[in-house]
Amino acid sequence: MYKYGKISNFYAQFTKSLIHLQSRDLILTKIGAGEIIYDLRKKIQQIQDELNQLDESIADIPELIDSANLLRTNEYLSKTNEKKTELISVYVQYSDALEELLGTVFEIQKDLKDILQEQSSILSKSKSKSKSKSKSKSKSK
Repeated sequence: MYKYGKISNFYAQFTKSLIHLQSRDLILTKIGAGEIIYDLRKKIQQIQDELNQLDESIADIPELIDSANLLRTNEYLSKTNEKKTELISVYVQYSDALEELLGTVFEIQKDLKDILQEQSSILSKSKSKSKSKSKSKSKSK
């Protein structure tokens, strides 16, 4: 099957590895990413539930002839393939939104670093000016 077993196990591993952004909704909403990521997570969850429901309904029914069971299996495979394709598409959108959010975070980080450097240089200049003033006062006495 898959490396993680059922798709629901993969989803559980995937969601554990994601950063939970719920406590930062206000900030994320301001940059427009919070709602997008939340909606995509809900959509992923919905598709996962639909896939799990499909997994439960595939068992052969002994009363049916083999060709009927094969038709049911084919229908199941078609539906799961469609859902998995949809799931991959949503994961791509989700990862794109996360990449955009990460880019924004890096831009903010760079801006904060620049601000800190600027403040640091201003502080060092003001300290050197105050030291030179105190030295000149002490020399004049």
